[in-house]
Parts: sequence; C-alpha cells; structure tokens
Amino acid sequence: MSSPKLQVSRRIRATPYTPRVEALGVSEFSVVNHSILPKGYQRSVVDDYWHLKEHVQLWDVGCQRQVELLGTDAAYLAQLMTPRDLSQATVGQCLYAPLIDHEAGMLNDPIILKIAEDRYWLSIADADVLLWAKGLALGMNLQVEVHEPDIWPLAVQGPKSDELVSRILGDSVRDIRFFRFGVYSFDGHEVVVARTGFSKQGGFELYPLGNNLALSLWDTLWEAGEGLDLAPGTPNLIERIEGGLLSYGNEMTLEHNPLECNLDHYCQLDGSVDFIGRDALLRVAQSGPSRRIRGLLFGDEPAGPCRHPWAIRVHGESIGEISSVAWSPRFQRNVALGMIDRGHWNAGTQVVVVPNEHTQLNGQIMNLPFDEVDIVAGG
Repeated sequence: MSSPKLQVSRRIRATPYTPRVEALGVSEFSVVNHSILPKGYQRSVVDDYWHLKEHVQLWDVGCQRQVELLGTDAAYLAQLMTPRDLSQATVGQCLYAPLIDHEAGMLNDPIILKIAEDRYWLSIADADVLLWAKGLALGMNLQVEVHEPDIWPLAVQGPKSDELVSRILGDSVRDIRFFRFGVYSFDGHEVVVARTGFSKQGGFELYPLGNNLALSLWDTLWEAGEGLDLAPGTPNLIERIEGGLLSYGNEMTLEHNPLECNLDHYCQLDGSVDFIGRDALLRVAQSGPSRRIRGLLFGDEPAGPCRHPWAIRVHGESIGEISSVAWSPRFQRNVALGMIDRGHWNAGTQVVVVPNEHTQLNGQIMNLPFDEVDIVAGG
C-alpha cells in the first residue's frame, strides 16, 4: 500500500523551493503556517543527524512566515505581545521571545528581528500570529501596519555553513555574531542574513524578498556547495531533542506558560515592562510553575514515533507526559522531551515511560540540553 499523499492547494501553500526539494528526493512533508515543510529525504533520520553534525545542509523553511510590524507604534505593539524586555533592542539584533495571551498562555515563540526603529519582523512558529497582531493593532487604534511580507526564509545549517554562505556573500558574513543579522546584496537586491537556526550545529537563516529572488538564492547556494558535501535537509528530530530545542505545538501550546517551558530568562518579571498577560504571568512567578519541560533518557531499543503523549509515571502515579522522542545513536538510548510535575523534575529522578498499555520502559529525568557527562554519570 502506498503512503498517503498531501494535496497542496491555495489553502496549503508550497514555497519557492518546493520544486527543488522535490527534485532532490523529499520523502515527507508537514504543514506549518498553512505552508508545507519538508520533513525527510531519501536517507534515514540517523544518517541525516550525522550529516548535519559534520557537514552542511540547505533547508526549505519558507513556512517560517514573517509578521511585519511597520510604523510609529511598531515597537509598542511588539512589546505588548511579549514578556521579554525589548526596550534595549538595537537594529540588527535577533531576539527569541515568547508571545503570550491575557492568561499567560503561550501563543508562539518567534525570533524578533529589529529591522529599523519602526520596523520589526516576527519570524514565527506554527500559529496565526498575524491575526493576533492585526486584532491588537485594530482594537487599540495603533499607528502600525501589520502584514505578511513576501519573504521566504531558507536555512543553512551545519559546521561548514560559514564557508558556504561566504562563497556567495563574502567573508564578512563570518563576522555576524550569534543572534545578530546583517544586510547583504545579492543579485541586485537586499537579503537579510541572520546567525540563527533550528539546530545546535551553527549556521544562518537567510531572508530573500520575493519568489524569484528566493529561488535564485537557493540555486546559487547549491552550486556553491561543491566540495562541502552539501545536502538538502530539515530540522532533525534527534538533534533537536538532544539540544533541548522546543517546538511550538509539541512541547508548548496555549495551555502552557513560559515558565513551564523554561523561558524564565526571556521574561521580565519585576513588573517594569507592560505586556499583555503580565498580571497572570506574575502570579505564576510568585507561586512558581507547577510543571516544567525536562529531558528524559530511557529504553535500550528504539521506542518508535511519539504520535500522541506518552505517560510518565513514578510508583504508578502519573507525573507528566512525553511530547517528542527519538532514538539517539550518540547515547544508544531513547531521548525525549516532556512536561514534568514539580517534585519530580530533578535530574536523576527514576521514572517509567508508558508508550502504550502493553509497554513500560525504565528511564530517568535529564537536564537540557542533554549532556554526555550527565548521561554517563546517570547510567
């Protein structure tokens, strides 16, 4: 029996790079922000994991839509949406920022790029932030234009990323600091180049404006990859979990607040910053979160994909749920991310993971990101 296929229509958008990834053997797609995201190619997730850690990959992340705030009240609106203090942000800076609602529920966790004093891009995960921002701007009569610009991000990830991108944009890209961006000329147009990306292997995210420029940029990068073992790629589940990178819609949803998601560092909790949901988040901070995301290490054989939450138990009592799991070739155990109740989230806590009613696997709670020393010590 053949695998089910995803039918792409105007409601589910292709990206400018879709013809290229199809020609390169994409095997799976998912849907993010009403757009398709490649999820695999004609190699195993383990082979992809090692390749990402050793070489360089080109990712179609056109689904990573931008919400642009432009106008006199752009900075004000951006600050209303997040508990992170944006007041000291400078042009050229990228800021990871949780977005919350009036009850402190997580709406999204974009990277905010400060393009100009009156212009911000919110590079979003999978949720309709555009509608939220438009509603706030309209309801508060703010002097700001909110729209989705014709920008199609692509990512270059892996230890050889600097070499690849410098081949087409010049050696100055090597000087871009972590979570900063520069503006470069490509084919007569400007391209924003940020040292960011959804992996721990280093690299860039590039923001070309318009379909034609996007495809030209992809092709130029691909041709420049000779001798670097360049391959098409996609966020790798194993590498993501080991690195403690959280996925909105998986590890965190509207039902979670930023403190449960270990995002305390990105929340101004002294009451000095005005944002939607401040009182609710301060109440959580006063009592402390009742649960937190932690890593888990368990099982001596691959446990399979986690398509629904897996129970985590201690002495038969449910103390949390696993949201993402993968077999780690590095540690020869299953690695996972899960929301764990207070009192049980300390590293080293012995647990039982229950993938289904017939299976129970012994494991332990781990700090994030996964540390090889901790794993060896923990057994």
